[in-house]
Amino acid sequence: MTDIERNELAEILFPHITRTRDEFEQKYPERNLKEGAKVTRFAPSPTGFMHMGGLESAFLDYIFAKQSDGIFFLRLEDTDQERYVEGATDLIKSSLETFDIMPDEGAITGGAYGPYTQSERKEIYQTYIKDLIKNGLAYPCFMTKEELQEIREGQELRKEPIGVYGHYAVDRDLSLDEIKEHLKNNDDYVVRIKSPGDMSKQVTLHDLIKGDITMPENVIDEVIMKKDGLPTYHFAHVIDDHLMHTTVVIRGDEWVPSYPKHLQLFQLMGFKLPKYAHYAPLTKKENGTIRKLSNRKDPEFSVSYYDEAGIPSEGVKLFLSTIINTNFEEWYLQNSDKSYLDFQFSFKKMPTGGTLFDTEKLNNICRTYFSRISASKIYEDSLTYFKKYDEEFYNIMVTNKDRLIDFLDIERNGKRPRKDIATYKDVRSESMYMFNEYFYKDKEETYKEIDKAGIDVELLHKYLEVFDEHDDNDTWYSKIQNLATENNYAPSTKEYKASPESYKGHIGNICEMIRHVVTGKNQTPNLSNILSILGKEEISKRISFFEN
Repeated sequence: MTDIERNELAEILFPHITRTRDEFEQKYPERNLKEGAKVTRFAPSPTGFMHMGGLESAFLDYIFAKQSDGIFFLRLEDTDQERYVEGATDLIKSSLETFDIMPDEGAITGGAYGPYTQSERKEIYQTYIKDLIKNGLAYPCFMTKEELQEIREGQELRKEPIGVYGHYAVDRDLSLDEIKEHLKNNDDYVVRIKSPGDMSKQVTLHDLIKGDITMPENVIDEVIMKKDGLPTYHFAHVIDDHLMHTTVVIRGDEWVPSYPKHLQLFQLMGFKLPKYAHYAPLTKKENGTIRKLSNRKDPEFSVSYYDEAGIPSEGVKLFLSTIINTNFEEWYLQNSDKSYLDFQFSFKKMPTGGTLFDTEKLNNICRTYFSRISASKIYEDSLTYFKKYDEEFYNIMVTNKDRLIDFLDIERNGKRPRKDIATYKDVRSESMYMFNEYFYKDKEETYKEIDKAGIDVELLHKYLEVFDEHDDNDTWYSKIQNLATENNYAPSTKEYKASPESYKGHIGNICEMIRHVVTGKNQTPNLSNILSILGKEEISKRISFFEN
């Protein structure tokens, strides 16, 4: 086909496209960023729920852009209209907001390189496709589903590469008159590239995580525009990453086999190739084997699970950080005053194989997170959670704000802060005995954990006579020691062990009696602090509640 014929064909196929490739190049100029600044993009398809793989991808894009003073943007890749799910876009946006992984620009906030939703960029894609037609690098293909299926079946039998290439690309060299005849008959068509690939040649992906990977060159005449006029993912992302000036494409390693076709598209378009970083999938250990985290089997695969379970978003991000870089966890444990944003992440420290999704590790890192934030912040954040999921406890929190904050503040600022809270749900379960609404509700339920036998109620009344809620911890303990000595209890466990037959018990037994009767628990934070918060009158009521 001559240059004149190709120009005519381009006008026949795209008469409505009047803008040129150069116009869009000028509209979206190079970004004015410092050297080394990364431009990353989270580019999900709105085809369902937000899952952990998507959240990990967004988090990676966010941190590598932030730590390099670059740009992180959100692009919605919705060209597959058949798979579009109503409400999925809102879910993507709300998930990013919940985890505070907010893009600098994109489908939420807008920006100078938009629109950031691919279905709104149809004119841009068709402008570049029209240019390819003019240059003889693409062609309309009128092959039917039946023809394509027949070719595929034959290739499978002969163990050949699957696709339209070589002599299978029967429409590659149609004349202009033949194309006009197809169009006259209203035959459906797609647009394919004319791949210059050679099966005997290879290309190398210089992956930032996995290192060099060598693969066969692409020979397939890939579809770049579907019958509906929208581009395929492969073509659209090449145009968008070029015009939006993405410098690093961070994506799951299931996309590694697609690299040769993406490389070829960048080369055909004359675009600068971004760098690529392919990260390993999230995996789970089950019955001694390792498998990929699954939507069907694993509730924790869905991002909504964490909000419902009361797992803090910051804890999830800290956990993802341990997955992303193998040296993060040790750094975090050694830097109690730092957040993940202070850590220097590196592609070189990312695992190349599967990354184990360990829920126990998630719980532990959440406990560490809660141990480092203030009681007031725990209160405010959990208040938001319970307002959404537990109205009864929310109302109790509002009514007893000071008491709950005081309780949460126990053992918070010492060398070994308490780590009894891993989720917002734990705020409720760990503090219920502090509130009369729960403590007096059901006596059997209140004392179900403890062994009631052996509790000396008379001794507890004697303790109450000397109790002063204003005593510091040392004074409180000294009074317990005096009480022990006066009532034939050893004032220390050491003395008791030396001569157990000489005593009723030891000072620890008295403390346990007080704890059991006043809280109904075997374990609590510092007992002295709890008693000070409850006060003498309330302690007296609880002793009476137990004995009656």
